[in-house]
Amino acid sequence: MNLLNRYLLKEITSSILLIMLALLAMFSFFDLIQELESIGKGSYGIGNVMLFVLLSAPGHVYEVVPVAVLVGTMYALGRLSRHSELIILRVSGISISRLTWSLLRIGLVFALLTFVIGEFVTPVSEKTAQRMRIKATDSVIAQDFRSGLWIKDGSSFVNVEEVLPDATLLNVHIYEFDQEFHLRTISNAKTGEFEEDGWNLGEVTQTLFEEDKIKSVYFPDATWRSLIRPELLNVLLVVPEKMSARNLYSYITHLSENKQKTSRHEIALSAKIVYPLACMVMVILALPFGFLQQRSGGTSSKIFFGIMLGVVYQVMNRVFVHLGLLNDWSPLFSTVVPTLLFLMAGLFMLFLIERR
Repeated sequence: MNLLNRYLLKEITSSILLIMLALLAMFSFFDLIQELESIGKGSYGIGNVMLFVLLSAPGHVYEVVPVAVLVGTMYALGRLSRHSELIILRVSGISISRLTWSLLRIGLVFALLTFVIGEFVTPVSEKTAQRMRIKATDSVIAQDFRSGLWIKDGSSFVNVEEVLPDATLLNVHIYEFDQEFHLRTISNAKTGEFEEDGWNLGEVTQTLFEEDKIKSVYFPDATWRSLIRPELLNVLLVVPEKMSARNLYSYITHLSENKQKTSRHEIALSAKIVYPLACMVMVILALPFGFLQQRSGGTSSKIFFGIMLGVVYQVMNRVFVHLGLLNDWSPLFSTVVPTLLFLMAGLFMLFLIERR
């Protein structure tokens, strides 16, 4: 059995890696075409474009690995079936359940690979790519409103007009309220740089609203202690789906403490756990097609059908995520249903194969 496991690992892993490389190359080519339009903005040249595309590649892993596992496994099993190796294994007493267990080990390897890349590589590479692009094009981080970024920090509302790639804040406005939501102070600072004990604000003008008068004071620099950290500003650079689980949890906690909506980030956090398991589901779904290889179609048709199944899986994931956001479904339900449906389909086909 160990010999069989090693043989399947070699054959299937090589096919999966080949398909994964092809899909990543395709996505990177699309990124390259899109980025060519930005050449000439500031110092953004072809070298920056190539570096941006390279750094963006790990971010596509979540999108391509389940499809690569499905197509690669179908292709490898198709070759084994074409040479009657699967039939020989069955005649030798190897049951479908034992084959499934062997394939699940391969799926587990790619599930762990997906999680590690999504947790430790993608957030860093994506942030680096965006910072490099913004700096080269002489831009600032895009904001959701014309007035800039708005953040609730305890009893204060903070408006930052611009956030530079190095997390430096420009034109910071802090509106502090008391427990009865009466405006107490307005602090305006030209710059803000994060240090170990808080934010160091420069050229601060503070307006104090007292019961019978309004007073204004000026400080060349001041320290602002806040729950806001540069890590929280990373959400402006990296979309929630490409953030690490740790940063997602931290940001969800921050939003919850300030009574803000967390649905999208909770779904992204749930997907961090559920989505890598799709690799194991895909090998279960691919196994029945190995036994159908001799009776229907050739290798090219199986690859095409595998890609179509992968596209259907991706579409279902996107649809359920958007429906979950619109209808406030449970984050776990929104992310697990497509994977669960594919698992049930794979198990049902294996059941039919076993009964024949």
